[in-house]
Amino acid sequence: MLVDGKWTEDWQPVQATDEKGGFVRQISSFRNWVTPDGAPGPTGEGGFKAEAGRYHLYVALICPWASRTLMARSLKGLKDKISLSVVEPALSAQGWRFGDYPGSDHDSLNGATYLHELYTRAEPHFTGRATVPVLWDKKSGTIVSNESADIVRMFNAGFGGLASGPDLYPAELRTEIDALNDRIYPALNNGVYRAGFATTQVAYEDAFHGVFGMLDELEARLSDGRDFLTGPRFTEADIRLFVTLVRFDAAYHGAFKCNLRTLASYPRLSAYVGRIYRMPGIAQTVNIDHIKAGYYSIKSLNPNGIVPLGPQLDFLTA
Repeated sequence: MLVDGKWTEDWQPVQATDEKGGFVRQISSFRNWVTPDGAPGPTGEGGFKAEAGRYHLYVALICPWASRTLMARSLKGLKDKISLSVVEPALSAQGWRFGDYPGSDHDSLNGATYLHELYTRAEPHFTGRATVPVLWDKKSGTIVSNESADIVRMFNAGFGGLASGPDLYPAELRTEIDALNDRIYPALNNGVYRAGFATTQVAYEDAFHGVFGMLDELEARLSDGRDFLTGPRFTEADIRLFVTLVRFDAAYHGAFKCNLRTLASYPRLSAYVGRIYRMPGIAQTVNIDHIKAGYYSIKSLNPNGIVPLGPQLDFLTA
C-alpha cells in the first residue's frame, strides 16, 4: 500500500479486520462528481463538467466494483465519450499492473506501470490502497472518483445530454433501490469477501450464512415472475447484484469458500443472470478468464496459483 505517497509493502488482500477477525473494506478516498455544468455534486469539489472525451475510466475486469461502472458506461451510451484502460487480472506485489495479458492494456494516457502511480499523481502524499475503478480527468490530470457507486450514478445522470439509455435510478423507485442496495451489499456483495478473507472461523461462518441467506431471499423475490429486482425495469440495483452473481460459481464458490450451493442451484437467479448477460453491451463487460485468473492469483488463498478449468457456466448461454 501507499504511505505518504510511497509504496511501502507488498499488496495484501486484508489490510484491516474487526474484533471478530472479519474483513474490513477500505473507504473510497476520491469522491468528486461529474455534473452537467461542473457544479459540485453530493460530495467533493466542483469543476468537473461533463464533456465528451474529457474523462478516462481505469478498471479491472476481475473486479465487481469496476464492472458496475463498465455496465453503466455501456448502458448509458458513453463508450465513445469516456475512454477506457484495463489492468491485468493478477494482482502483483505492487497491486494492479498494466501490461500484456490478453484483454489488458498499457496505460497509454499517463504512462503508468502500476495503478498506484495514478494515485500519487493525483495526491502526492496519498496513504491507502490503490483500488479500481478510477475515473480520471484528462483536463486537470487528477482522479475524479474511485467510488463505484458514485460513478454509476454519475454515468446515469451526471453527463446530461451526452448520455442516453434507461434511467438507472428513477425517482419513483429510489426508496426501493436504496433499500435493496442497503440489504444486498453487506450480506452478499461484500459478504463473499468477508467470507473469503475472514481470519477466524467465527467471522467466516457469519459471512457464509449471510451470503446464502441473501441468495435464498433473492431467489424467493423472483418467484413472482418479475424480470428484475424492482419489477419490469432494470435499475442500478440489478447492476450491483449482477456483478456479484456472475462471479459466484467461477470464483466465490471455490476461492472464497462460499460452497454451500452454486448459483446454478438457484434456477430463478441463474435465469436472471442470463437475462442480464444477454442485454446489449453487457457480455462485453464480463471476462470469465480475467475473473478466474485474478481471484486464483491471490497467494493467501491459493499459494500455488492453479486456476481451475471449470466450471461450465451454462446459465450465461441458456
